[in-house]
Amino acid sequence: MKFAAPEEKLKERVKELTCLYEILKTISQSNCIEKKVFKKIISSTKKAWRFTEDAVVELQVLEYSITSAAIFDETIYQISPVTIENTKAGFIKVHYPKEKYTQGSFLDDEQKLLDTIAFEIGNYIEKFRKIEKEMLLIKSAERNDRLSILGEITAGIAHELNTPLGNILGYAELIKDSNTDPEIDSDISTIINSVIYSREIVKKLMFFACEMPHQLKETDIKAIINFASSFLRQNFQKKDIKSIIVFENDPIIARVDSIQITQVLFNLLINAIHASPEKSTINTKVSSDTENIMIIIEDQGHGIPENIKQKIFEPFFTTKSVTDGCGLGLSVVHGIIKNHKGEITVQDNHPTGAIFKVKIPLN
Repeated sequence: MKFAAPEEKLKERVKELTCLYEILKTISQSNCIEKKVFKKIISSTKKAWRFTEDAVVELQVLEYSITSAAIFDETIYQISPVTIENTKAGFIKVHYPKEKYTQGSFLDDEQKLLDTIAFEIGNYIEKFRKIEKEMLLIKSAERNDRLSILGEITAGIAHELNTPLGNILGYAELIKDSNTDPEIDSDISTIINSVIYSREIVKKLMFFACEMPHQLKETDIKAIINFASSFLRQNFQKKDIKSIIVFENDPIIARVDSIQITQVLFNLLINAIHASPEKSTINTKVSSDTENIMIIIEDQGHGIPENIKQKIFEPFFTTKSVTDGCGLGLSVVHGIIKNHKGEITVQDNHPTGAIFKVKIPLN
C-alpha cells in the first residue's frame, strides 16, 4: 500500500519518532523491570502504526505476556524477536485483523521501528539484570566482610574462654573424685557436663574463625562421603529417611583435611535430616571437573525462607530451639569451606526443600 501524499509520509514519520521518544523516556525513568513499563511500551507502539485503531500489540518476554487489546481470531502481523544476552527471550508483534487487511498493509519503516523497539526492550532488561547481579555481588561481599570481622572477634572470645573453662573442668573433676556425698556428686556431674558442652561450643567457634589448623592430604572424597553417611545411618533410620548417594566420577581425589570435610558433611546431613519429613529422601551428589569437586545435598524439607538465606551462615543464627542447636553448625561449615578456598551456596529445591552446594578446589 502506498501513501497518497507526502504529507501522510511525514505524519507517519512523526508518529514513529514520537513512539521512540516515549519508549526511551519510559525506560529511562524506570528503576527496575516491571509490568507497567511493558504496558507503556506497547501503548506507545500501537500509536505509531498506520492504522492505529485496528492495531493490537502483543509482547511476550520473560514471564510477561501482555497485549494492548484482545487479539483477533485470524490476524496478519509484523514480529521482532526480543534478545537478551544474545539469547532469544520473547517477541513483540503488531496484529491487524486478517479480514480487513493484508500483509501489504504494513510499511517497511514500521518493521524497522518494531526491530528498534525489540532491541530497546532487550537492552532495558539486560541493564537491570546487570544491576541486580551487581547488587548481589555487593551483598555477598558485605556478608563476607561481616563474617570475617565476626571471625576475628569470635577467635578472641574462644581463646579467652578456653583457659577458665579448663580450670573449672579440672577442679570439678578433682572435687568429684574426692567427694562421697551423692547429692554433691550429682551437682558436680552437672557442672562437668555443662563445661564439656561449653568447650564444644568454643571448639565450634574456633572452627568458624578458621583458627583450627588443617592438614591437607590427597584424599578419596568417596571414602569421606560413605563414612559420614554410614555414621549417620541411625539418624536416617529413625525418621525413615532414604539416603541416596551418586558419584558421577570415581575416584575423586582432592587435597583436603579429611576430618574437617567430614565435619562439613555431618553438619549438612544432620541439618537435612532435621528439616526433612519422615519417609522422604536426601540426595547426595558428588562430581568433579579438572579444577573443583562439587558436593550437592538435596532434602525435601520445609526449605529456607528467602529473607534468612543470607543469615544462615552467621554464628549464633538458628531457627531451631535452644536445646536443638546453638547456631554454629553452618558457621563452622562456612569457615571450613572458606579455609579450603572453596564456597558454599544454598538454593530452593522443588517442589519443597533446600539444596546446599559445596565447591572445593581439587588442589
